[in-house]
Amino acid sequence: MPELPRLRLGVSACLLGQPVRYDGGHKRDSFVADLLGTHFELLPLCPEVAIGLGVPRRPIRLVQTAAGLRVRGVHDPALDVTDALDGEAARVSRDLPDLCGYVLKKNSPSCGMARVKTYTEAGMPNGRASGAYAAGLMARQALLPVEEEGRLNDPPLRENFIERVFAYARWQALTASEVSGAALVDFHSRHKYQLLAHNQAAYRRLGPLVAGAGRRPAPQLLDQYGREFMAALARPASVGNHVNVLQHLVGYLKDALDPGDKTELQAAIDAYRTGRGPLLVPITLLRHHLRRHPQPWAARQTYLHPDPREQLLRYHA
Repeated sequence: MPELPRLRLGVSACLLGQPVRYDGGHKRDSFVADLLGTHFELLPLCPEVAIGLGVPRRPIRLVQTAAGLRVRGVHDPALDVTDALDGEAARVSRDLPDLCGYVLKKNSPSCGMARVKTYTEAGMPNGRASGAYAAGLMARQALLPVEEEGRLNDPPLRENFIERVFAYARWQALTASEVSGAALVDFHSRHKYQLLAHNQAAYRRLGPLVAGAGRRPAPQLLDQYGREFMAALARPASVGNHVNVLQHLVGYLKDALDPGDKTELQAAIDAYRTGRGPLLVPITLLRHHLRRHPQPWAARQTYLHPDPREQLLRYHA
């Protein structure tokens, strides 16, 4: 099998062990640096260093002001780097369009994805917000899968992030050149069961968009489809939705399987439904039976046949 191209992730540089924090230290994360680094090209980025703050540097924080949320020096309120951080987010969004995902440093006034502490101008705690660089990045790259390293310790959130990274890479590949209506229909069809596992209502909304695509979908239609597609996958797939998808797939095999195979497959689905077994078991059984009893659509479904690296990372303990 030919070597698969490595997808590119942006990563807060401190998570890769680079000593770029305000105190000259780092926050190396082994899952990000070691495991993700094995399967992705990791691009270390530190917006605070990029805008010239240096290492070590004066600490900054988010401050609620009459003019809105600003990023100011903790000990030097005259230091304001809000616009510079937003400008760096604009530069990265412009110069690095091939990123398939981004892992940010939690709690950072520049890189925190959400729930970063904010303060009043008098220095009192005053709520939570996104870091200034992260907010600018996510506003400009609405489809880009973004996550914080702390949340990647949660298995469902980690699995969802990995799934979205590979889905976004497929969307990037589709839209890298002119998209035909047939190509969009094919993309939508290949993701049918993946979408149904995440958001059935979104799948039904996307269908009419695809049906009305014409020979060459308009840029506005592609933009709408891309946004709704990635938003649907951002909603974590539920156990109930997975079970519905699995049972639907079993239906295609009802006349092909012997009683023993049917019992084994249903037992694996029930074990997953009740928390006694992993999702990978019924999916593996379905793949096995569909190889023995081919269905024309099965080999192309991303739900059953993700990228091998995606499967490894999603089900990594």
